[in-house]
Amino acid sequence: MFMISLNSGSSFSRGLGDRANRFGTNIVVLEHDIATLFPILGEISMAKDLFHEAVKAALLKEDWIITADPLRIKIDGVKLEIDLAADKVVAAEKQGRKIAIEIKSFLNNSTITDFHAALGQFLNYRLGLTMTDSDRILYLAVPEDTFESFFQERFVQEAIKLYELRLLIYDSDQEVIVIWKD
Repeated sequence: MFMISLNSGSSFSRGLGDRANRFGTNIVVLEHDIATLFPILGEISMAKDLFHEAVKAALLKEDWIITADPLRIKIDGVKLEIDLAADKVVAAEKQGRKIAIEIKSFLNNSTITDFHAALGQFLNYRLGLTMTDSDRILYLAVPEDTFESFFQERFVQEAIKLYELRLLIYDSDQEVIVIWKD
């Protein structure tokens, strides 16, 4: 078992503020078998990068122009980073379409936990875009297999309707967008 302990003077514990003081001078941050932790984290990180690149390639195949990777938004002291921003000029429209995409892999053991995090990010990012770039439409990019299984659950379908989620369903192997769900 490997354990990382930070004393109350470390930069991490200072960031915790009063919460650090409630636990005394040592804060246990992580307790796990280090031999298994780092390979798992590395694989998840590499897979997330692959999904990011797959969605980016799929957008380029559909003639989108990537305008930001990532799209950074700052509202007072709040900083947000949405994975991608893209624009597409359509002949029938003078201004074209502007989108932002938050790419999710749903690789963790708990898909519902991933969904909670994705939904929270989506709602915050949509608010941020409303405040700074209101003509940009936000999409949540979801792998096709996750969409075909977990996203068909009644609870998830109700959340999609209630929170008016726009989805981009992608095939990471083929690097294509399978479905745009407005």
